[in-house]
Amino acid sequence: MNAPAALFEPVRLGDLTLPNRMVMAPMSRARADSAGTPGTLMADYYAQRASAGLIVAEGTHPSAAGAIGPGAPGLFTDAHQDGWARVADRVHAAGGHVFLQLMHAGRLAHPDFLPGGAAPVAPSAVAAGTLVHTPGGRVPAVTPRALTEAEIRELVGDFVRAAGRAVAAGLDGVEIHAANGYLLHQFLAENTNLRTDRWGGDTEGRIRLTAAITGAVADAIGPHRVGVRVSPSNPFGDLAEADPYGTYTALVGALAPLGIAYLHHGETGTALDTAIRELWPAPLMITPLPADRDKPEAAAGALARGADLVSFGRDFLANPDLVDRCRIGAPLNEARRTGFYGGGAHGYTDYPTLGAEG
Repeated sequence: MNAPAALFEPVRLGDLTLPNRMVMAPMSRARADSAGTPGTLMADYYAQRASAGLIVAEGTHPSAAGAIGPGAPGLFTDAHQDGWARVADRVHAAGGHVFLQLMHAGRLAHPDFLPGGAAPVAPSAVAAGTLVHTPGGRVPAVTPRALTEAEIRELVGDFVRAAGRAVAAGLDGVEIHAANGYLLHQFLAENTNLRTDRWGGDTEGRIRLTAAITGAVADAIGPHRVGVRVSPSNPFGDLAEADPYGTYTALVGALAPLGIAYLHHGETGTALDTAIRELWPAPLMITPLPADRDKPEAAAGALARGADLVSFGRDFLANPDLVDRCRIGAPLNEARRTGFYGGGAHGYTDYPTLGAEG
């Protein structure tokens, strides 16, 4: 099926005019060096995909305690900033736009790669019933340490400082990751946030940290450079949300007055999707619901349901020229499991473009 023509129309996002509505979703690829610094290979990878209306670069930790695993990039040192500047320069030289996703792993980190073998941090001392990535392979998650009030205030500062570095590196903006089972999502979910202070206890308390970080980052770098990602009801990382409708309508209500560039919403297939579109006053980026949501035919439904932008994951991984392929209805490369996480160019920068196959 050919992608809908509307997918290739320009759209305004903050101060940017994007040439099309196709977004390369943030996907962890574990190609940073051992210190979390992006290198030339990462710059090659993102530059190859600069025809996307917007690239949202992979989840990047704003502090050493926020790392998700080996090969994950950071943005809290000068070397990190220089590495991301190389990525930004290459994407811009190829005519593209790039935000960077700021992500703290929370309880999905592990002492095997955290500084000094420290315990991961979370809203509450509740272990995830899942496996996490470590240098020695996948192992059971450990019980995290509950953040103190002072540490939460420092965490807000970590996000602000990382966002400042992103802008200094020449990136077009940042996406605050409050989804997919990571730290901010852990604060939103009832089974991981057992706090009784102002950062938990009820819906207002559970949404407070995401709203506080978003507001502080918007104040620091400008709301036009900020997006937020949410994934209501996503159970990744052993999360369970008892009242996603109440939580996310409240969160959207708290974020809407901030005037940020976009909200990135993972669809649920429930009335919540319609409510979010009705409540959200700015561009809405949708990750479509079906399991094969990266397929171009899913875009038509997403646009019909009110998306301003549509997020594509594995199809961008396997097709550097995905926009051109979708525009003309050309066949797509299939993503290869080999090379998804870690390694070199194989399965990363060696996918062929149209005319280079054979």
